[in-house]
Amino acid sequence: MKKYIKYLIAVCVTLTAGGCKKDLNLVNKSAYTYDTFFTSDAAINQGVIADYATFLHVGLWAREWYYIFDLMGYDAKNDAALQGDLLGLAQYNFSANQPQLDAMWASLYRMILRSNVVINRAQAWTPANTTEQAHQKQYIAEAKFLRAYAYFNLVNLYGRVPLRTDYQPQPTSDQINLPRTAVADIWAFVEKDLKDAETDLPLSYAATDYGRATKGAATALLGKSYLYEKKWTDAVAELTKLTQPPFTYALAPQYNDLFDDPNQDDPGKNPETILQVMNQAWTDWGIGNQYYLFGGEEVWGGKATHSARAQEYGFNDWSNTFITTTAVKAFTYPNPQTNATYVDPRAAYTFYGDAASGGQTAYCQSCAISSSIPKVPIPYPYKYDANGNLITATTGYHWLKYEYYNKVESFGGPQSGINGQVIRYADVLLMLAEAYIQQGNTGGQPLALINQVRSRPSVNAPLYTSLGGQSQAMTILMRERQLELTGEQSRYFDLIRWGIAKQTINSERQAEDGTQPFQDKNVLLPIPISEKNANPNVAKDIGGDWN
Repeated sequence: MKKYIKYLIAVCVTLTAGGCKKDLNLVNKSAYTYDTFFTSDAAINQGVIADYATFLHVGLWAREWYYIFDLMGYDAKNDAALQGDLLGLAQYNFSANQPQLDAMWASLYRMILRSNVVINRAQAWTPANTTEQAHQKQYIAEAKFLRAYAYFNLVNLYGRVPLRTDYQPQPTSDQINLPRTAVADIWAFVEKDLKDAETDLPLSYAATDYGRATKGAATALLGKSYLYEKKWTDAVAELTKLTQPPFTYALAPQYNDLFDDPNQDDPGKNPETILQVMNQAWTDWGIGNQYYLFGGEEVWGGKATHSARAQEYGFNDWSNTFITTTAVKAFTYPNPQTNATYVDPRAAYTFYGDAASGGQTAYCQSCAISSSIPKVPIPYPYKYDANGNLITATTGYHWLKYEYYNKVESFGGPQSGINGQVIRYADVLLMLAEAYIQQGNTGGQPLALINQVRSRPSVNAPLYTSLGGQSQAMTILMRERQLELTGEQSRYFDLIRWGIAKQTINSERQAEDGTQPFQDKNVLLPIPISEKNANPNVAKDIGGDWN
């Protein structure tokens, strides 16, 4: 018997250098891998949809995005209900470990990662027919657009950041720990991605694909990039394209259609939207309370596509923020034709307030309060109790944009289906006007563009007859952007790129709450401590634990 055992041992040693050990690392041949999953049109498309899904991740459009930039741009200020770490944004006393900023950084890089995966796999895929060939170009173009969107925000907010341009399934340490890249090189990369996307993206999509990036979205973001880079001539050339065929963008006749759910999705009813983050409230899915706030992204069947803004900003809900008195006062200014005091009609679409401010003075326009008080508007700032008696609900100015109070007295949960406006045509017209003005052209072209925005049927504000000199024209343009885009996370970026953030925000805060919180370092956001701890090449390139 011993002879046979010795023989078996000898065989094992001969056949395997490691003796009689079995390889227990079995491969599941039914499982997908990086190499085997992305081999069809449907699979590549799923990768693209996953790329768009990052818009609704922590730090971006489902929640943190509006808090970060409404508070820091001083469109919004904290109500008493705004507690904890969000107060750091409101007071400009945040640091490199601010949770919302850390989450935003991570999600933007997640968008870049997914874009790089899509581009890599789509390029390796062999389409079976001409339809799939067209889809291949489209998918790559969509991924390049989203990658450019992420880098556009990173370079504006942080300056020099690591530039990750491709995906490595098994990256080396050097590929993981990339150093920061020069700002000019990041801008060049953004421009290249957007030019490629502009070439291969379609003009429009079927209704089932609303929300995907179009040729117009790439053109608009490229023109916006040129404007931010102060390439005025290039900005004029690019943004002008959007005012001409084959594009058919126009201002939505009803301003509030941009921020209310019935008419947002259909370009036929809302021709102004160029890019929006698509939302759908959980009640539409019929699958229960699957709130984003409590971990709902990319779970529960991928159907948690909603925003918490209506609930969190709502004065008759969580009431976390006010619209600032500064923003409210901006809507009152000299009539451009008579010089008399004038209240801009857009106030009534932006906030709730008293008649003198121009804000909306009633809400819940057709609510059945009780059997004895059927379908009557409630005067702001009051609400009805269970017996139909008016009681004071709130004071100050509160948000109307992105709210449901035209339909209900109280929204009741953080599951809004109102889409988020990323780029819209009015913004394009004002950017184009600015590009002209920045070159010293204050004549008919920028004048007509600004007046076009003011003459929207539901607004119909008095038109300017002249913009004056360049300084006066920029003052008019700045105010017009503030009024048109209040609460759309635009003003912070505008103040930073115009170089007037510190003086403007500190002046406004001093007048409103006696503080001057904006410091020189706030021109850029702090590089998150998570990135510093993970990437030694970034860590050694950060000054003062900030940027």
